[in-house]
Amino acid sequence: MSDFPPRTTIKRWLVTTNHKDVGILYLGTALFFLIAGGVLALLFRAHLWEAGGTGLLTNTEYNQSVSIHGLLMVFWFLSPFGFGFANYFVPLQIGAKDLAFPRLNALSYWFYLFSGILVLLSFFQGTSWANGWYMYAPLNVPIYNPGYTLTMGGNTTILALTLFVMSVTLGSVNFLTTIHRCRAEGLGLWNMPLFTWSILLTVWMMLFAFAALLAAVLLLLTDRILLTQYYSSTSQGSSLLWGHLFWFFGHPEVYIVFFPSLGIMFETFQTFTGRRLVGRKWVIIAMVLVAVQSFLVWMHHMFLTTINLPIKTLFMATTIGISLPFDLMVFSLIYTMVKGRVRFTTPFLFNLGALVLFILGGITGVFLGAVVLDYEFRGTYWVVAHFHYVMVAGVTALIGGLYYWWPKITGKMYSERLGKLSFAVYFLGFNLLYFPMFIAWETPRRVFHYGEGAQLYHQAATVGAYVLAVSFLLVFITLAKSFVTGPDAPDNPWTYSRTAEWATTSPPPLENWPNRPSYASGELRFVDDSTATDGGAAAHERIGEAESLEGDHEDHASIWPFGIGIGMFVTFLGLSGMTPYVAEFATARGAEVSGIGSTNILYPLLSIVGVLVLGVTLFQYGRERFNAPHMAIAERWPFDGVGTTKTGVWIFLASDVVVFGAVIGAYVFMRIHTGWGEIEPVPPSEIIGLFNTYVLLTSSFTVIIALTMAERENKRGLLASMGATLLLGFTFLGVKGYEWGQEFAHDIYWFTELQYSMYFVTTGLHALHVILGLLIAAFMIYRIVTVNAYLRDSRPVEFFGLYWHFVDIVWVILFPLFYLM
Repeated sequence: MSDFPPRTTIKRWLVTTNHKDVGILYLGTALFFLIAGGVLALLFRAHLWEAGGTGLLTNTEYNQSVSIHGLLMVFWFLSPFGFGFANYFVPLQIGAKDLAFPRLNALSYWFYLFSGILVLLSFFQGTSWANGWYMYAPLNVPIYNPGYTLTMGGNTTILALTLFVMSVTLGSVNFLTTIHRCRAEGLGLWNMPLFTWSILLTVWMMLFAFAALLAAVLLLLTDRILLTQYYSSTSQGSSLLWGHLFWFFGHPEVYIVFFPSLGIMFETFQTFTGRRLVGRKWVIIAMVLVAVQSFLVWMHHMFLTTINLPIKTLFMATTIGISLPFDLMVFSLIYTMVKGRVRFTTPFLFNLGALVLFILGGITGVFLGAVVLDYEFRGTYWVVAHFHYVMVAGVTALIGGLYYWWPKITGKMYSERLGKLSFAVYFLGFNLLYFPMFIAWETPRRVFHYGEGAQLYHQAATVGAYVLAVSFLLVFITLAKSFVTGPDAPDNPWTYSRTAEWATTSPPPLENWPNRPSYASGELRFVDDSTATDGGAAAHERIGEAESLEGDHEDHASIWPFGIGIGMFVTFLGLSGMTPYVAEFATARGAEVSGIGSTNILYPLLSIVGVLVLGVTLFQYGRERFNAPHMAIAERWPFDGVGTTKTGVWIFLASDVVVFGAVIGAYVFMRIHTGWGEIEPVPPSEIIGLFNTYVLLTSSFTVIIALTMAERENKRGLLASMGATLLLGFTFLGVKGYEWGQEFAHDIYWFTELQYSMYFVTTGLHALHVILGLLIAAFMIYRIVTVNAYLRDSRPVEFFGLYWHFVDIVWVILFPLFYLM
């Protein structure tokens, strides 16, 4: 799509793939979900005005409000708001024209938006999710909560979370590829701005942490929609399984949320103290240590479980250990203030406030890291207060970031007087809301009953909630007034700002820079490649490469990401009502299922329509000629010898490794917990599995032949080898279908017992990957036949091969696990 509409049209925002537009969409949408989650918080805080509740909410409504408030704030506000800034400013800070995959960036946003809409729609499906944002098993499955989580609204919430994780995965792949492959000439990793460093480490954590969450929610979806038994088998370790999977994601999520805020704090402290951050390289090392250690502390959330004491003690040590790098970062910020000359602007006040709040949150968290103290504090309002002092400290820095970058985004300045007033009200409301919770710490979490002696503190907290809401209203008023009547902002309104986004206009032009940014001289300069005359033969060769690769028109618009988002939204909405149909099927085959609800033909129809829309839009997405902005001259360490798309494929596969690892790990965990020898292999014959293993390995060989034929520009050979791969893939699925049919003939289904659930779900997940691969292969054959694709550029065949080899390797692992052991 070559025509790019102006920003004043709705069409612009539906088709844009430009990183700055997508960043604005993320910021605006995240603020919308902040308001939605905030309204729910005001409702249940009003209900908590007196012990036992005021009667404003019923028991179920209270649980829904608390649960969806937590989900919206943790998933749909905090991280996306930070990544709104990342979308807008990371390419600017590293000297890129856009993210590596602009259409993928737009698709990530639409998945995010439609996932949030699904959450809000769940309120209109009877009852929304009401089991807390942590979704503990076995209360997260219908059989143990027939009052409300059995409803379609609960299913819709889990499906929304699944779609959100898909959005996060696409975004993580995109940012990692961009930062590692698209940095301006001369910009090494060590010299990147600290905000970009914080985003780089955040997306590495997101890539693996959210993959574990995706595995957990996929298993939960099979329990809720297909009636499998992963989390309902309480005697076989289901609660511990959910705890391990969820908190392996959950603790890195704290740093995923806070790191973008930390990056903003570093940038604003440097700008408004007028000096470079003290100990900058040590701060980067500390951030890397936190990112790595974040995956080694998850069990401190499980100190009240049956995990043995030596393991708990080990995780207590790792929990204390992760605080040490944070100590270094905090002291670096404090010492930077001491060594510099502080300017108390609105952005700096918010970030200074964030530092103060985070210090208090960190100190109170030390108590929860000790096993003995955790026994006392876990399940009380001490955890609620500590959690919010950490997480909402991040929000405080993000609001500071909004004020800091507002002139760059809008080209308008705001009133410092109104900005400082909003900070004062915010800081007062925050502490009035959360500090009384430390005093009333004995109040149990998740309920609205508390001792009469704590009523004054809860009333103070409720007043604080409304004061905090007023502060956000003041923020919106300040920025709205600025946008409408504020004076024009200069390109760089801050005297000591030092990052590249301040070297372009406010707001920046469509492609960010008039000429190519370069740090080759040791400082930021803009090189006009068309007129450069010095630098020798090597320089002329690079300039010629840049002209040849960047001569095509660069696109910034595509409607198909929006269409794919619509298709996923409709499909998932339809899936939310499929449980009654599965229940009827199971009941007819002897399973005992009760309280599922009545069938509604609307939901299967929605799923069918959604799949059709997905098919059409994905096909058009693949056919569309889209010239993404390309950087021919860039720093690419450590992926110098790897192409941009290939880097993205490898990163995506790394995430998929964690998904399969978690699902296979769940199988191993449940078998060990049950007793390995107590579960016999489910498939009727290992010969069938062995035959399918040979089929898939042979298909990997035919893909290698296909790549060779493409490199030789042999169209017939390429078609034959791709066709053979397709045929072998269908053979594998046919044999797998026969194997499943044999089980069904003996009244063995995925809902029969846990061991069968694990077999059908794990091999079914692999089969879905095979089906996806076959769809890609069929599309590639269509392109070969119609436009002689891949003969001059064989790289797409190589990328497909990487995915197909991965799928085959997974089967090589599944075969002995399910057929031989």
